[in-house]
Amino acid sequence: MGKNLVLWLVIGLTMMSLFNMFSAPMSKADKMAYSTFIEKVDNGLVESATIKDKQVIGQYRDNSGELRNFDVNVPNDPTMSQRLLDHKVMVNVKEPDEVPFLLSVLISWFPMLLLIAVWVFFMRQMQGGGKGGAMGFGKSKAKLLNENTARVTFEDVAGCDEAKQEVTEVIEFLRDPSKFTRLGGKIPKGVLLVGPPGTGKTLLARAIAGEAEVPFYSISGSDFVEMFVGVGASRVRDMFEQAKKHAPCIIFVDEIDAMGRHRGAGIGGGNDEREQTLNQMLVEMDGFESNEGVILVAATNRPDVLDPALLRPGRFDRQVVVPRPDLLGRDQILKVHMRKVPLASDVDTKELARGTPGFSGADLANLVNEAALNAARFDRDKVGRADFETAKDKVMMGTERRSMLISDDQKETTAYHEAGHTLVAKYLKHADPVHKVSIIPRGQALGITMQMPAEDRFNHDREYLRDQISIMMGGRLGEELVLGQMTTGASNDFERATQLARNMVTQWGMSDEMGPMVYGEREHEPFLGREITRQTNISEETARKIDIVVRQLIEDNYERAKTILVEHMDQLHLLAKALIKYETLDTTDIDRAMEGKEPLLTRELEKKPSSPGKRPPQEPSAKVDVGKPSSEESKAAGDEAGQAH
Repeated sequence: MGKNLVLWLVIGLTMMSLFNMFSAPMSKADKMAYSTFIEKVDNGLVESATIKDKQVIGQYRDNSGELRNFDVNVPNDPTMSQRLLDHKVMVNVKEPDEVPFLLSVLISWFPMLLLIAVWVFFMRQMQGGGKGGAMGFGKSKAKLLNENTARVTFEDVAGCDEAKQEVTEVIEFLRDPSKFTRLGGKIPKGVLLVGPPGTGKTLLARAIAGEAEVPFYSISGSDFVEMFVGVGASRVRDMFEQAKKHAPCIIFVDEIDAMGRHRGAGIGGGNDEREQTLNQMLVEMDGFESNEGVILVAATNRPDVLDPALLRPGRFDRQVVVPRPDLLGRDQILKVHMRKVPLASDVDTKELARGTPGFSGADLANLVNEAALNAARFDRDKVGRADFETAKDKVMMGTERRSMLISDDQKETTAYHEAGHTLVAKYLKHADPVHKVSIIPRGQALGITMQMPAEDRFNHDREYLRDQISIMMGGRLGEELVLGQMTTGASNDFERATQLARNMVTQWGMSDEMGPMVYGEREHEPFLGREITRQTNISEETARKIDIVVRQLIEDNYERAKTILVEHMDQLHLLAKALIKYETLDTTDIDRAMEGKEPLLTRELEKKPSSPGKRPPQEPSAKVDVGKPSSEESKAAGDEAGQAH
């Protein structure tokens, strides 16, 4: 855009200069009346004169005898030439200049041409400068990847072997169709990549482009819909026309839910423009005209909002799930991201993989990057285990806020709060092991108790969930039993515990009183893309009974946690004192503190503040966040924790 603007400015300035050159006078001269001119000629003051049509220019002497230029318009006076000669004036005659016809037309039409050029320029910018210029609204914005594009192969994709195998068959079909057609097989028309954000769907599509020796078009779902009606459908047609010319080829549509949402949804009946685009996509994928050799690969993390007609066989024949990586997958992904990072000898990828449950590929990439930045911050030559430990704490728990001033009383309250969480988790059979506990403010929390599962969990039993509620209650009990006070620091714990207990009763059928039923099913609104209402298909009596059962479940686990803390009150004091003194304890230090021994402090506490980290991932079994100042700030985290279970 900058280059085009400079070009038009240069053209405009050049034309203005030419216009001024032809319209400007030859030199600066005194405008003189014709009568004054005749008087000076008669007085012998005019030295020279050049006659040009009805204009005379020349030089004359003023009263002081100095030569000056003059310019005078003269009438048709046949005696003027003779008068000049009689007074011995040097006379020159010039023919009138004739401006070329094309230049005169250009000068007269220049303002209009400039306005037209500016209009065309801005119309091209509105359409992204795409093909067709100002009339290219309906042209496809799909980009054709070529050899100069940074190539990604399947070696750069790890942690999703099954997904790679599915798309590998598509690539092999394009390379050697006879291998499959000899048995009557047909090439899939569409492949839909489905998975949570950050699991590598777009990276897998880029790997397909790098591995397939066929043309690869890439476009985003939001590129189809513009401000003009009918543009989306026109771009879909144009995209498939281009693909047919280069068949066999692959078209990749990222975030297809932007244009493929359920038709007729939303308040007011939906968006006609978006539905026209989707209808055209459905026709192109499986209509009367065949698209042999054109495979559509799409990616989305919201398959539940897509139109059913888009998901049927014949359009998207395959749905390839790209899930969060398991232990082996996280190990492979870490090795891929560590290729360009100089590692110290104490770095163990398997240990890091075990300590990052629930991490996606993007989270692991961020972990490696944060570790490298931390090592560079302290001028180390290699990235060591301590750097990865610091980066993991930063990613999972937030950035340490050591500059935050906390009084001794508040520090003691936070210490007993975290010690209560830790001690209850230590004595519950089905709870995850406590990995680390800290009273250093991180993110929005004043303290953190972090649990780390021994292995990946894909579902949770009732005893595990009951233990989770007891652990959440341990923080408030630690404050109440020792300090005899209640603070707002437990608001997030109560909110998460209440949501978890209600899900156990109404969604997962884990209550003997309510039975194996679902109460208050959620309604999904595809147009808005989220659950906004809950069906009121339960009576007031049932709702009252649910509230009683949920409250009883929370109170039972509250009493369980209270019993544990009362029986081990001495260890609660030891843990709290160790936290006040050392601020952060890991697994080994927690055990030693409970035995009354001095912690080994195997983890070096860095006193320097670091840059802000992101929010912890949504893995309820990996941590317990406490100490938020208000329940409003923790509402989203509590809902996510309950739903994740």
